[in-house]
Amino acid sequence: MGGLFGVASKTDCVMDLFFGTDYHSHLGTKKGGLAVYQKTGIKRIIHNIENSPFRTKFENDVTKLAGFLGIGCISDSDSQPLYVHSHLGEYAIATVGKLDNIEELIELVFQKRTTHFVELSSGEINSTELTAIMIDRCDTFEDGIRYVQERIRGSLSILILTKDKIIVARDKYGRTPLVIGKKEDGYCVSFESFAYFNLGYETFRIVGPGEIIHLTPDECRSVSPALDRLKICAFLWVYYGYPCSDYEGISVETVRYASGERLAARDADSDTARADFAAGIPDSGTACAIGYSNRSGIPFARPFIKYTPTWPRSFMPQDQRTRNLIAKMKLIPVHSLIKGKKLLFCDDSIVRGTQLRETVDFLYRNGAAEVHIRPACPPLLYGCPFLNFSRNRSTMDLITRQIIHEYENGNVTQEILNEYADTHSERHEAMVRGIRDQLNLTSLRFLSVEDLIAAIGLPPECICTHCWNGRL
Repeated sequence: MGGLFGVASKTDCVMDLFFGTDYHSHLGTKKGGLAVYQKTGIKRIIHNIENSPFRTKFENDVTKLAGFLGIGCISDSDSQPLYVHSHLGEYAIATVGKLDNIEELIELVFQKRTTHFVELSSGEINSTELTAIMIDRCDTFEDGIRYVQERIRGSLSILILTKDKIIVARDKYGRTPLVIGKKEDGYCVSFESFAYFNLGYETFRIVGPGEIIHLTPDECRSVSPALDRLKICAFLWVYYGYPCSDYEGISVETVRYASGERLAARDADSDTARADFAAGIPDSGTACAIGYSNRSGIPFARPFIKYTPTWPRSFMPQDQRTRNLIAKMKLIPVHSLIKGKKLLFCDDSIVRGTQLRETVDFLYRNGAAEVHIRPACPPLLYGCPFLNFSRNRSTMDLITRQIIHEYENGNVTQEILNEYADTHSERHEAMVRGIRDQLNLTSLRFLSVEDLIAAIGLPPECICTHCWNGRL
């Protein structure tokens, strides 16, 4: 994933840019960057944030920056913002998304035999540099952005910093959010809506799918209208989004409460109604567990606490084994709330099942009598081609696909996958039982796609549910 933030101000923008970008740190773990247009041109600073928070790495840099226009980025992959000098002028560019046909796009730009790449991230071509090269093929930034958006598969939202404005372009299907904030002396643009509240901005407007906006200290002007094809990622409400944010005007925290309530409603006549406590797998499952508790009447509790002072995010290390170890070491039990208790946990999702399996073992070792799990979304059957939701190299990393492959002796067709995605099918029920048994759970029940869409409250055609049912 990744996050974007930009400021166009009548006064110095640096502190707003610093704090606004820092508020996106939950969206990426690899690189952080700031770029400001100063009197001498663009000043750019990039740091590795794998083992140290953005704020720590950048707090001494703010004294080196000054200007009225700036953009910032938190990235899970590429170094950015990038500095570019082309026939379009001097500019900096930052992007969020995923180019699913990147090899095809590379071949496209190589056809002119005048292109080379210099910004290699971990030995791979930087997708933001590729985006800039494609934009520079055109006569204007706007034409270039449309040229890129027409040719990519995946998703792409863009901020471009020039000497007199910030150009804002949201993904053509709005899979990632961008929102404009306003205060007396200027505007900001942000992935996360909460990122500017403490800076004195109020929400001014949402950037529409495919829309291009010019942002200056004096105005926010749409130069290319929004497209009527919103397909925003549902996982923003399930997992990625910070609880204080909202997307398309819909609160993350409220959706998570509603998801928990719907899980509880489906459990009303089941054995889990006799659980001693409802709890969340911290932190993204907590709000769902509160909703579950409110609806069911089962007391909310925290049977284990996450120790975060040294490793605030379990996915910070790039190595999966290290991430699993860190996740395990962070869980501290509250024995009086575990021993002999029937526990129901809400989690955001089950991907590989590795960390959840270790959490369940941890609970049983500490004396839990029963462990019931309620994920706040359906079973994941497909990798995400749009947003790098997980680090899976293959769909076979998913616990669902492993079970399906075993049940079907490797003969898995699209028709069969459709049956597994159908909440009411026998194959779906068999898959859920298989996951339950592999993870040693007392019971397991997922939130359905229908209930998740209802909890979000947008029309179904406006929400991307590809990772659960394969629909584009």
